[in-house]
Amino acid sequence: MSISAAQVKELRDLTGAGMMDCKMALNETNGNMEEAVDWLRKKGISKADKKAGRTAAEGLIGVDSGVREAAVVEVNSETDFVARNAAFQEIVANVAKVALAYGGKTEAVATAPYPGSDKSVADTIKDAVGTIGENLGFRRSAKLTVEQGAVATYVHNAVADGLGKLGVLVAIETSGNAQPANAFARQVAMHVAATNPMALTTEELDPAAVEREKAIFADQARQSGKPEAIIEKMVEGRLRKFYEEVVLLKQAFVLNPDITVEKALQDAEKEIGAPAKITAYLRFALGEGIEKDETDFAAEVAAAVKK
Repeated sequence: MSISAAQVKELRDLTGAGMMDCKMALNETNGNMEEAVDWLRKKGISKADKKAGRTAAEGLIGVDSGVREAAVVEVNSETDFVARNAAFQEIVANVAKVALAYGGKTEAVATAPYPGSDKSVADTIKDAVGTIGENLGFRRSAKLTVEQGAVATYVHNAVADGLGKLGVLVAIETSGNAQPANAFARQVAMHVAATNPMALTTEELDPAAVEREKAIFADQARQSGKPEAIIEKMVEGRLRKFYEEVVLLKQAFVLNPDITVEKALQDAEKEIGAPAKITAYLRFALGEGIEKDETDFAAEVAAAVKK
């Protein structure tokens, strides 16, 4: 009998198994959904189902780079223990390679073929849930490219080459020597890892965030009882300080706090041998923005005793 795409999708939603496995199960059971679920369970393929509800906020950030390009990805697991698993590390490294080859956009990477397989990245990770034994998820990816210059990478707390808890990419456009450009971009990447700037330039800051800060500064200044003209100047001064704290080019350079990142770039141009411009950066911190499940172990024990 012919198995429809809708049936395959329904079984996949029920079990969390890969598309090819779902299609095979339905073929083996003549399209009977319940029997197909049991078939997958017997094969150990539907383990993903029981684990899909767990929060996957651990895992690894992976980076990969080529000539004037680099990509960064985040693949999550439930525990830090799995992040030390060689099979999981291989998956993350391969996903980073796919991101570099397929433009970096999360949706494109998820549906791209996994290296050495006829399955997609998303299906490969879902299949790995059964073998690794935890809920896993491909969360996001991105890529930076320059026409000339360099894109440097930095991984903080690396557990293997290109794999760790925090990954940063920094792109520098220049017609000068790519080697010193890459070396400086890597220093900036280390700086970004440490300071987590909100934007590259003042113009790129979220206007809503700027207005919020201005309102706070204005309220604080008015408490001094000074005239509005003075308050306005006080707010301008506070805003300049705010920009120095959150805008990458205006921040004090971590490797030399006496100068800004912008000044450090100007100094680096001497070795690069041509004007240079930081065009973009990306910073992926593992699990940022994911709400982790908080378990009250004492409450669980108490509830179990009452049963």
